[in-house]
Amino acid sequence: MTTTSEKRRPLRVIQWSTGNAGKKALRGILRHPELLLVGVHAHTPDKVGKDAAELCGLDRPTGILATSDTDALLAQDADCVCYTAQGETRIRETIDDLCRILASGKNVVNTAIVSLVYPPFASPKLRTRLEEACRAGQSTFLTTGFDPGWSGDWIPLSLASCCERVDQIRVSELMDYSTYEDPGFTGVYFGYGRPLDFAAPLLQPGMIKGGWGGMVLMLADALGIALDEIREEHERLPAPESFETKMGKIEKGTCAAVRFEVQGMVGGKPMVVAAHVNRLRDDVGPQWDRLSGSKTSGYKIEVKGSPSFTCEIEPIGEDGDHNTAGITGTAMRVVNAIPVVCDAAPGVVSVLDLPIFTARVPKR
Repeated sequence: MTTTSEKRRPLRVIQWSTGNAGKKALRGILRHPELLLVGVHAHTPDKVGKDAAELCGLDRPTGILATSDTDALLAQDADCVCYTAQGETRIRETIDDLCRILASGKNVVNTAIVSLVYPPFASPKLRTRLEEACRAGQSTFLTTGFDPGWSGDWIPLSLASCCERVDQIRVSELMDYSTYEDPGFTGVYFGYGRPLDFAAPLLQPGMIKGGWGGMVLMLADALGIALDEIREEHERLPAPESFETKMGKIEKGTCAAVRFEVQGMVGGKPMVVAAHVNRLRDDVGPQWDRLSGSKTSGYKIEVKGSPSFTCEIEPIGEDGDHNTAGITGTAMRVVNAIPVVCDAAPGVVSVLDLPIFTARVPKR
């Protein structure tokens, strides 16, 4: 383990997957002044053999070619693996991947299986496997992202640091998903374009709590709040007419908006809340929460107490789109965490166990 004050060589990093977030992470690694890309894992045959630069839209070839050969990748001398593969629909395979990587002696920053953002909340069985792998490899494992993750850790806690009393914390993602091109996973998971009685995977009992309960418990623990229970609720609204989106065609009467909450309860009242309102068109669900003014998408963090705070954040990507910003933000949250994760003691950690980290001026 090295210290951040030491002058050291760039940290050697393997990027694992090149999907929506993976492409952004790959670009971020290549431009980060403290990181050196040494390998890329690709799942699909059409990406195998392609240069990392081509996979993330950069012009200058890197000489690093994507491979599906996990044995060859893990045989390399690398400090960290940036794991951004989709894990929620393949939990067993994902945990197998992660444990194998950690046991090989490589640290991991991870966006898959979001319940792991706060290890005390995660499944004891999964956590035990990951902890054993960290001990075997003397490695460190962190899961974070945009939401759950960034929106519900340092920001609300920073606001609360100026409070004499905290009565409630509410973190809300208020996003138009119409420009989010992910119909195969997010579209199906939320049930967009399906009948309102479709058994959307995200809306099955326990799934919302499993995804955002860790964020709720993390905030409660950081503030010294003992929760009585964690509840979940949701509702869906239909499309008033048929229309096209990047999520696919949404027929009239099918699901066009989803609202849900995960509520950390104290004395029968919600004390810590993670909420989502995700529309496919701005005029659906006018009674549901939204940002102020002309802002259509972003995050609202509310701390009620003495004093109270309301913080609204409007993410904007390089192309002007908020969903691009969210994908980039998810990727860069883990990429920018790599130096502090590599410096941390071995084990399964959350951002509460690490020093504050941020971006570095990128390579040109």
